[in-house]
This record gives sequence, C-alpha cells and structure tokens, in this order.
Amino acid sequence: MRRTELQQYLNELLQVERIRDYCPNGLQIEGRQQIYTIVTGVTANQALIDKAIALNADAILVHHGYFWKNEPEIITGMKQRRIKALLQADMNLFAYHLPLDVHPELGNNAQLAKVFGWPQPQVLASVEPQGVVMHCELPEPVTSQQLGTHISACLSRALTVRIDSPQPIQRIAWCTGGGQGFIDQAAVAGCDAFLSGEISEQTTHSAVEQGMAYFAAGHHATERYGIKALGEHLAEKFGVTHHFIDIDNPA
Repeated sequence: MRRTELQQYLNELLQVERIRDYCPNGLQIEGRQQIYTIVTGVTANQALIDKAIALNADAILVHHGYFWKNEPEIITGMKQRRIKALLQADMNLFAYHLPLDVHPELGNNAQLAKVFGWPQPQVLASVEPQGVVMHCELPEPVTSQQLGTHISACLSRALTVRIDSPQPIQRIAWCTGGGQGFIDQAAVAGCDAFLSGEISEQTTHSAVEQGMAYFAAGHHATERYGIKALGEHLAEKFGVTHHFIDIDNPA
C-alpha cells in the first residue's frame, strides 16, 4: 500500500482530528512511498529502529513517537541519532498516542480488558477524551490479593505496586500508561479498584483514604497490546507483513 493510503486510513480509523494531544499524531518521519512491511512497538527507541532496519521494514508504527510538547526543539544527541537512522533507511515513522489509547476496539484500554478477561468494558463518562478511562463489573467479587495475582499472571511480570483494600472488589476502572491521576474520578464513580501503568506519590494516599485497591502494572506492560492489535488489523485488512517487536522496559 502507499504511504498516503496508510496515513489516511489510520487517521480516520483513530479519529485523530477529534482529540487534543501532547504530540503530533500520524506520520512523523517521511520515508519511502510503498509500504510492504510494518514493524509495531510501544516506543520508537533506537533498539526498535535497529530491529526494523534489520527486517527491511518500510514503516514503524508506535504509541510513543517524537516531538512531545515542552521537549527541546533542537535535534541533537539521542534524538539526532534516531532520526538520522530513520532517514538513512528511508523508513516511515507513524505514531498514535491518545487516539490509540481510547479506540473502543483496538485501543490500549480495550485490549487490556481482553488480556485480563474483563467483561463488557465501558467508558468512564466523566473523563475526557472519552475512553481514556474504562471500567467494568467483574462477574464475581474478588479480593485485592486475588486480582493482583491475576493481573501479574496475565502480564507475565510482577506488579510495580499493589495497595490492598479489605473490601471485596467487583467494579474496577483502569487507564493504561501514565493514568494514575484518574484514580479520584474512579473513586467518585464508585469503583472498588483502579489500575494504571504508573504510580505517583499522591496515588497511594488517594487509594488508602478512599478505601480503594490500587495496582500499578507498568507503563510499558499495560500499553503493549493496542499497537500490536493495530498492526495485526492492518495486516489482515491490507495484506502487509507485520512484526510486533517488544523491547522490554521495566517501567
């Protein structure tokens, strides 16, 4: 497929124009026109670029790309080496941040619910953009210890933090990545537990004082699934070759 065709399809699928973000969504680095092989990964770090070059990929598609607000505008050091490698390889870089988080089927939050087997995830309507926080009712109440064990097993890694609650958990809300600040909205909505990728100092106090269980499961670990699902979707729809490359990150 052509680069412009892929760009238009992704922008429409992920409804880029309706979401205000901290970075440009879509094509960030222009490469060759024809795309046969796509590499997906969470972050466009040097290791992912090197592996994509080794696979002779035509495009890299990530959740965390470049040109974030408030970052230095100059292209030196690490940023220069990454961009230089992409330009020398004539490789396209596409990045989708919040639009990928909130997509109702392929998004990080929706895909994480599938990984955990959580039924009928719903949007937490009090949070914008819609879909950045989701919640569901578990079929049966569980303890925070049981839920923590399940989350850890599904992600194949230890939790960063688990804050237990004495009450049974049946309604849980979650936001992948750095969504720990939404714990208060989840509490107002009557959730028994909240999960995010990262934790901040104040998150602990919010959980304890509002009687909630809380789980920090890793920014990278909770955001592996949306970009992988998006790549698989493109391969099925357009017949391109897709490789998901997981560059592990303990954070």
